[in-house]
Amino acid sequence: MPDYAAPIERLIDELKHLPGIGQKTAQRLAFYLLRAPVEDALSLADAIREAKQKLRECSTCHNITDVDPCLYCTAANRSRRTICVVEEPHNILAIEKTRTYSGLYHVLGGALSPLQGRGPDQLKIKSLIERLKGGTVEEIIVATNPTAEGEATAVYLSKLLKPLGVRVTRIGVGIPVGADLDYADEITMLKALEGRRAL
Repeated sequence: MPDYAAPIERLIDELKHLPGIGQKTAQRLAFYLLRAPVEDALSLADAIREAKQKLRECSTCHNITDVDPCLYCTAANRSRRTICVVEEPHNILAIEKTRTYSGLYHVLGGALSPLQGRGPDQLKIKSLIERLKGGTVEEIIVATNPTAEGEATAVYLSKLLKPLGVRVTRIGVGIPVGADLDYADEITMLKALEGRRAL
């Protein structure tokens, strides 16, 4: 006999699919949603549905956007000479918080991880190389996370891009090894951008 009614079990099971959500947290969230006013719960459901239906990947930089190309790619005040390469779309926000970087972005969609079956072909590297063909890009800032996978990706990109005549730099000190860019404050991220080094 199940512990809860079937709809509650399903809700708990779906919530457990979210990152960092285990059985107990999923139960807590499920019962919170059941106690919430119907309008609030349906508003959450509508927000999820709208995000899934209206958001897509930018055809240029692979950021998540509701317009294609995205606002970063079309902004007239952004420098076309620099591209900052990040692993995931949410990493862009950490860099934007510094209010000092005014170049373009490129989202790889992850980092090299042979153990998880993610090689160069699974990342958005080919489209990055295509973006360099115009000859306007002078510098690629590799801002992958300072993890083993992020470092391996940075080294791979450096070896791949340097022969194409572009300067390749890596974000510098400020981000601890093993940390995620999402948790860096503005000052730490600023120091990391200022202290970038050639690869």
